[in-house]
Amino acid sequence: MDNGKIERIIDKYPQDPGSLIQVLIDIQTELRWLPKKALNLVSKKLDVPMNRIQHIITFYKAFSAVPKGCHEVHVCTGTACHVRGATRILNAVEEHTGIGPGETDEDLKFSLDTVSCVGCCALGPVVVIDGEYHGNMGSAKTEEVLKTYE
Repeated sequence: MDNGKIERIIDKYPQDPGSLIQVLIDIQTELRWLPKKALNLVSKKLDVPMNRIQHIITFYKAFSAVPKGCHEVHVCTGTACHVRGATRILNAVEEHTGIGPGETDEDLKFSLDTVSCVGCCALGPVVVIDGEYHGNMGSAKTEEVLKTYE
């Protein structure tokens, strides 16, 4: 971890607790996770206790205290996607990546999570990879799409 990079992110904002969430978002965007060393630096520079920071990063699902893969895969398991085969899609992703929901592969290539709804029920089942939506998925189509991210 580059402390200089983290300090530059922090220094873009007012040095007070009100900047905390935006600073965490920027660090998460840059590193794809929030390492303990970065959180200690944020705590010191913004004068925010570590227990407050821990509370925030565990409350918001967008934050991760563990390394994430280069490509974040989200499989919708909401009602519309579920009845259209989301379980088969999730199984296809698990077979292709070798990981289950909440996990990241050893190469830090893929992270996998399930979500309750992505808001495009008519396209279900849906897989979102790095913010790109892929609808009307089947097992074979899921495999093809994942190969484009390798």
